[in-house]
Amino acid sequence: MSAGQLAAGALVMGTAVVVVGLLFTMAYAIRAIAVCKRSVETITEHTLPLIADMHASIQQNAADVARVDTLLDTADSISAAMDSAARVAYNAVSNPVVKALSAGAGIARAYRGFLRRRAAH
Repeated sequence: MSAGQLAAGALVMGTAVVVVGLLFTMAYAIRAIAVCKRSVETITEHTLPLIADMHASIQQNAADVARVDTLLDTADSISAAMDSAARVAYNAVSNPVVKALSAGAGIARAYRGFLRRRAAH
């Protein structure tokens, strides 16, 4: 066997070792990719229902917020109406009450004056 044949044989053996090494590396990479794919599928399988539930909850919360907003607007309207009614009632009652108290005070003063004059005679 000559040196050229020996070199060619070594080159073939080296190439074969490199090819086998690359084949093992590719097989490992393919297994790792398969594991990653299963993991992604499992995560997707579990997260899609959660995302759907969150979407439904967000829609329900938006509807609830709209109802609360309507209730707050109604309460604000009722509060304004009650404030107006209280103001009207105060104005309607306070003026006659003041007049009645004034009339009562005047009558009491006149009565005391009448009693004094009567006692003096």
